[in-house]
Amino acid sequence: MKRKIFLLLILVIYIGIVAVSAAEKPNDPKKQTVWNLYVDSKEAYAMKQKLGDRMLFIDVRDPIEIMFTGFTDIVDINIPFKIANRNVWNEKKSVFLVELNPNFEQDIAAALSERGLTKDSPIVLMCRSGGTRGAPATKSLENKGYKQIYVVTDGFEGDKIKDGERKNWRLKNGWKNSGLPWSYKLNKEKMYFHQ
Repeated sequence: MKRKIFLLLILVIYIGIVAVSAAEKPNDPKKQTVWNLYVDSKEAYAMKQKLGDRMLFIDVRDPIEIMFTGFTDIVDINIPFKIANRNVWNEKKSVFLVELNPNFEQDIAAALSERGLTKDSPIVLMCRSGGTRGAPATKSLENKGYKQIYVVTDGFEGDKIKDGERKNWRLKNGWKNSGLPWSYKLNKEKMYFHQ
């Protein structure tokens, strides 16, 4: 009996030590970070299920984008890395100017503090596709005391398919295409309100 308890204890310790599965390091240097911590959407979901309130899961998309593309209530909070400025037009791209959120790092520090977490706690950042804002958002936190920041490599909507009648639609991988919980209904308590 003692041996069974001992083996069970060893198994529990081993499971606690085993790291969360990790997605491969992206080939594109623009999508790489100093932490080299990458998860795909399924791994991010599993990580949140395992760690719960001991980690911070952030959607870094603009709330207006989220309103039209969907949201998962699994994330803890929405803190956009970039925000569309609806008062300035980007002539080159024929869209509103998208600007860095000047409070991004401060908002993350506040979200950690509100939850009793520290800069040593795991943080997961998710954008639309994994690289456009996820990796740059992570890079903006370098040298600011954070210890483990993960990027969701396939993002919320995933990658574009390259062939067929739906060519260039984001239907490959990503949170939405992986059978994970999401909807077009937003949780007001988690949404970012620009000051």
